[in-house]
Amino acid sequence: MTVLTLVKAPDKSIFLFHGCAHNPTGVDPSHVQWDEISALCKKKNALCFFDLAYQGFASGDDESDAYSLRKFVKDGHLVMLAQSFAKNMGLYGERIGAVHVLTENTDQCTKVLSQIKILVRSQYSSPPVSGARIVTKVLEDPVLKNDWRKEFKQMADRMKGARVALRTNLKKEGSTKNWDHISNQIGMFCFTGLTPQQVNFCIIEHNPPLNYTRYPKLPK
Repeated sequence: MTVLTLVKAPDKSIFLFHGCAHNPTGVDPSHVQWDEISALCKKKNALCFFDLAYQGFASGDDESDAYSLRKFVKDGHLVMLAQSFAKNMGLYGERIGAVHVLTENTDQCTKVLSQIKILVRSQYSSPPVSGARIVTKVLEDPVLKNDWRKEFKQMADRMKGARVALRTNLKKEGSTKNWDHISNQIGMFCFTGLTPQQVNFCIIEHNPPLNYTRYPKLPK
C-alpha cells in the first residue's frame, strides 16, 4: 500500500496494516512515516485493522515493534487487532492468537462482542486452551518473560546477520547491483528486486533434481 492509495481511498475505508515485519516485502514504515499514516487515516475517518503476527521478530524489541499500533491508539483511532504468538513464542502447532477491538463505550463493546461470538462459533467454536495457558504463564512470570524477550531478540539478530551475510557475499561473488535494500529491510521476509525471469533462472539452474515444468527454460 502506498500513500497515494490512502489518499485516493474513500472516506471511512478499512485499511489492513502489518504492524511490523511486513509480509512479504520486509519493508516497514519508519516511526515518522507511521505518524503521517495515522494522521491521514484520522483525516479520512478510516477503520484501521492491524495484523501483528511477528512482534519482536522485526527489531528484536517487542515494545518498538508495537509502535504503529500504539501510535494509532494514542491518536484516537478505534483499531482492530489480530495478534499472534505462534511465531514469537514458537507455538506454531497451537496457532495461538487473539482478536482485540477498541470501542468507544460499553454499548458498542457489547454489540461488537455479539458479532465476534457468532463468527467464532461458526469457524471453530471452542479453541483449545493449552496454547493460551502457555502464553499467559510466560507473560505473567517476570523471569520467563525476560527469558522470552532475550530469545526472540536472538532470533531477530540472527535474521539481521543473515541479511548482512547475503548482501556481503553477493558482492564478493562479483555482483555489481546495490543490495543494500536486503539489509535495510527487516523481519522474516524480503523483497529481492529480482525480475520474474531472474527468479525462474535461479530455480531452474540451481535445483536440477526438481522438476519445475511450469517454468520456461531460459537461455544461458
